[in-house]
Amino acid sequence: MDNRPALATPCEPSLAGGERPAQAEADARWLARLRWRCRRGMLENDLILERFLDAGGASLTAADVAALDLLLDLSDNDLWDILSGRTEPADVSLLPLVGRLRSI
Repeated sequence: MDNRPALATPCEPSLAGGERPAQAEADARWLARLRWRCRRGMLENDLILERFLDAGGASLTAADVAALDLLLDLSDNDLWDILSGRTEPADVSLLPLVGRLRSI
C-alpha cells in the first residue's frame, strides 16, 4: 500500500511566515521517504538519484513522482542501462524524467 501523499502541485519553498507548517512537515516526510526509496544497490544509480533529489526534489510534481516510481520498480541493472543511455525506457511517458535524470 502506498502511504505517500499525492502532490497536485510542486512543493514551494518556505515563505516568511506564509507557508502552512503542517504541509511543510508532510512534504519533508514525503521527500524523506522518496529519498529512502531511491537508495539502490548500485552506487551509480544512488549518485544520480541523490543528485536529482538534491537539485529538485522539493519541486517534483505528482506526475514526476509517478514516473520515478515506475523507474524505481526496475532492477538496478535495468535502471542503470536507462540512466546511462544504453537503452530507452519501454514506456515513452518516462522519457522527460529520464532526460532530466541523465542531465544530472
